[in-house]
Amino acid sequence: MINNRVNALRAEMKKNNIDCYIIPSFDAHQSEYVANHWKCREWISGFNGSAGTVVVTQDKAMLWTDGRYHVQATNQLEGSEYILMKQGLAGVPTIGEWIADNLANDACVGFDGKLFAYSSYKDFLVDFELRAFTIDVDHDLITPIWTDRPAIPQTEVMTFPVEYAGKSRTEKLAEIRAEMKRLGGASYLVPNLDDIAWIFNIRGKDISYCPFVISYAFITLEEVYLFVEDSKLPQGVKEELLADGIKLLAYEEIQEFLGKVDVATVLYSPVYTSVSLVKAFPAGVKHIAKGDIATRLKAIKNPVEIKNIRNSQIKDGVAMVKFHKWLNESIPQGIVDELVMAEKLRAYRAEQDLNLGESFNTIAAYGPNAAMAHYSATPESFSKVEAKGLLLFDSGGQYMDGTTDITRTIAAGPVTDEEMTDYTLTLKAHIGLAKAQFLKGTCGPHLDILARRPMWEVGVDYKHGTGHGVGFLLSVHEGPFTVRCNQNDVPLEVGMYFSNEPGVYRPGKHGIRTENLVLVEKACETEHGEFYKLETITYCPIDTKPLKRSIMSEDEIKWLNDYHKVVFDKLAPHFDDEMKAYLKELTAEF
Repeated sequence: MINNRVNALRAEMKKNNIDCYIIPSFDAHQSEYVANHWKCREWISGFNGSAGTVVVTQDKAMLWTDGRYHVQATNQLEGSEYILMKQGLAGVPTIGEWIADNLANDACVGFDGKLFAYSSYKDFLVDFELRAFTIDVDHDLITPIWTDRPAIPQTEVMTFPVEYAGKSRTEKLAEIRAEMKRLGGASYLVPNLDDIAWIFNIRGKDISYCPFVISYAFITLEEVYLFVEDSKLPQGVKEELLADGIKLLAYEEIQEFLGKVDVATVLYSPVYTSVSLVKAFPAGVKHIAKGDIATRLKAIKNPVEIKNIRNSQIKDGVAMVKFHKWLNESIPQGIVDELVMAEKLRAYRAEQDLNLGESFNTIAAYGPNAAMAHYSATPESFSKVEAKGLLLFDSGGQYMDGTTDITRTIAAGPVTDEEMTDYTLTLKAHIGLAKAQFLKGTCGPHLDILARRPMWEVGVDYKHGTGHGVGFLLSVHEGPFTVRCNQNDVPLEVGMYFSNEPGVYRPGKHGIRTENLVLVEKACETEHGEFYKLETITYCPIDTKPLKRSIMSEDEIKWLNDYHKVVFDKLAPHFDDEMKAYLKELTAEF
């Protein structure tokens, strides 16, 4: 079936004189998680990881994806003509490099400009600088062959109350306009859905796990436009938006609107704005690639948000401990499998006040499955949990008062010496970052080595980032900063909220990850400057059974014991005597 789809695409390419067609993972808003309507790369390839790009020529079909998905993609592409390009490994060319080296000089390279970020387009122009390629951004070749393609979602919009958001939409717009003036922008184009939800204090259900509203926004110093389908707006929500001076236009009007704007300058983010939107502006409009204003502002949580986040983390910890108890009692009975685990964890979270569901698809992975960092069990392929080895579960919740993300790896029974070593190494890496104290102005990549150092010292590494920002009832992955080896020049600031999640993965054997969320706060100020530290605000026991004490320092053991004391103090008031006793056992001094 997959090969038939590829051949159908090739037929469309021939009709349009396109020699090479590129299909990204993204939607028209460059979202990480996309509605079914935009799962073009998954439909054409069969690979359903969250990141990857397909390149099809008349004689080749190729998929690029990063280290999180190398094992998964290998399995899912089996039986098709696709060649897996293991992005990030030595000797593997980038997409642009491969195209430049393998296409004839007069070739036409095409993609749907509505789905391609302008930054990616500019990168291709650099890659193709020495080639006389034609670049076609005007053809959507997937819709003609995807005959049962799902429609764009039309779920109802809800207002997000200020008691949780901490600031009204008018306050946020005032802050944005102050930044626009500072940057010299007469207007600001906002295509990314998490920024729009944050700015306008609205939420929806258009995308699984992410409470977004499919929309666009355009802000000037005098006016604000929100492009959203009218049928999605309940009367009360519409009246609120109109009362705050927001002009409402239909979603599909954005391109025509941009073609007629009378502004001198527009601020936009090349990373989130599609080629089609940038090309829609009149020729005289000056583009300023500094349109990450809302992204930067929302990354720093306000005091109301922080208070709410702490509350949601306690509730999430309660659900996790209940789940752990169920696991501990059920594994010896032989009734646990990966699908049952995910369902039970959803159910325990659903019991918590203000829970709105999961923040991403739960990764419940036993044994070798956990070696795939973003493994997902399905009814067609899942494992039963035996009373031995390691069991990993990475999950999170969406609450009206915050978004959570947590990973724990536990001993399902007896573990090997290698599993214990890797498990302890993972915790050492986690503690290395958790204990960080750093000078104001430090960026995420500067801290990445604190987690990787214990692993690098013994020749071990993991092929994913150490930390990512987390939204507030928004995306579980949020920019603009990150903690990973890649360059990122966004300084960490007080109020930023991100993950700490190193891991060890051994294909065919096991995978281990320990993840908590941390909050940047002020540590001290000296004659050398202002220093920050990280407060761990995820409250859930870390399994001590697989730990190898002999390779832990006294400081690391103290950190673990201190953390467990905080976990007990935070969660115990929410349990009955039986659960308190169980929590006491899990948090006993190591």
